[in-house]
Amino acid sequence: MEHYYTNNPQTPHNIRNIDFVINQLHLELYTDAGVFSKHKVDYGSEILIKSLPELNGSILDLGCGYGVIGLSIAGLYPKVQVTMVDINQRAVDITQRNIERNQIKNAVTYVSDGFDQVNGSFNAIVSNPPIRAGKNVIYPLFEKSLEYLLPGGSLYIVIQKKQGAKSTVEKLQSVFGNCEAINKQGGYWILKSTKELS
Repeated sequence: MEHYYTNNPQTPHNIRNIDFVINQLHLELYTDAGVFSKHKVDYGSEILIKSLPELNGSILDLGCGYGVIGLSIAGLYPKVQVTMVDINQRAVDITQRNIERNQIKNAVTYVSDGFDQVNGSFNAIVSNPPIRAGKNVIYPLFEKSLEYLLPGGSLYIVIQKKQGAKSTVEKLQSVFGNCEAINKQGGYWILKSTKELS
């Protein structure tokens, strides 16, 4: 079985449409085969979006899929600048179409294996990480997040309790020196770790 966190999925295309409403924002989204959660917006992603505080500055959506998290942030907070990256070329192509379809002016997307192609620093990094890729893949992403956050900036992630939420809390505490569960809902935990002011 092919995973959505590969660079170039070989699965035949199957474009679908999804409507997603959050607060007063209505997004019309394309999805495709070979991209995470192609049939509907993932419940964990939805909880993450709804749990975020008001954001400002520069935001990174790490592992963006078809862009629902980053596009929601960009649509809700027009003054932020959102960067959305994914290892999956097909996901990035769909995200670009979704940026254009929803006339989002404050977001960009491009292919990056983790942080490999990412430049700059961010006020917040948000992610629904590819847990099935394993700790050897996602834990280095948490470590790198610290380097790419501005002082006082925060990493926000969603993880299912049964997929290692407690060990993830321990990892984030070891990397950042802090980790807070800002929401627990439907078996999902929303975790926040902040880069301390130097």
